[in-house]
Amino acid sequence: MMDEGDFRVGDVLSVACPFTDTRVEQGVTWDHVSVRWPWWEIDSSNEFGQWNGIVALGVDSGVPEAEFELFRTDPPPEQLKAGDVCRVGVPPTVVHVTAVDHHDPPLETVWLPHPARTVTVLRRGLSYREFPDESHLNGSGYTIHPGDGIPFTFERLMRPYATLQAGDEVADAAGRAWRFDGPWEWTAFDDEPAGAGPTWPLVLLSRAGAPCSAGDAEAVAASTASGSHQQTIRNWMALTEASPTP
Repeated sequence: MMDEGDFRVGDVLSVACPFTDTRVEQGVTWDHVSVRWPWWEIDSSNEFGQWNGIVALGVDSGVPEAEFELFRTDPPPEQLKAGDVCRVGVPPTVVHVTAVDHHDPPLETVWLPHPARTVTVLRRGLSYREFPDESHLNGSGYTIHPGDGIPFTFERLMRPYATLQAGDEVADAAGRAWRFDGPWEWTAFDDEPAGAGPTWPLVLLSRAGAPCSAGDAEAVAASTASGSHQQTIRNWMALTEASPTP
């Protein structure tokens, strides 16, 4: 289990949510099944909209919502009709994180609790693709809100470059200096093309604009003493079955 507040772009996770009793509302269409949502409360004081307590889940029909959808019903939608009792939840599903956003103050939503964090993920086998905003999609995947009342559990399977932080400056074994802004966001200070990326091992030069501590430098050196940037990409792709870049 991982800290619910600890998410980073590039993380590979297993996400799950216990299946919970609910009821089918408004029937089942070719692309959606609508259920009474068992976890959120209606925000009756919201001035910007109203919610009826129902959530439409994508059905595997080839539309983008279904492609990204994490939640499943038991029994499956094709066996359900309006008024049926069923369960809704997320079976253990491998995803990778494409975006992390923090909200202070929390987002104004028509449900409670209001989300303080948005984590956007893609299921295994899906790479970043552009889709127009609609429903729970935002162009880079499926958005979830850890801490919003849905009892998600998360297990981190991989964090590329776990010992580095955004903004770190490093020197590589080929003598090039780089800025790290994420596992797939490397900027070489020599203005030459990034090519195959930094050559391991790496030496941490600075963190947060200041000289790094000996402990931080040792951690980066140890984590890049063997392997390579390209091997990290291959390991990540083996877990996600996806491309690491848009």
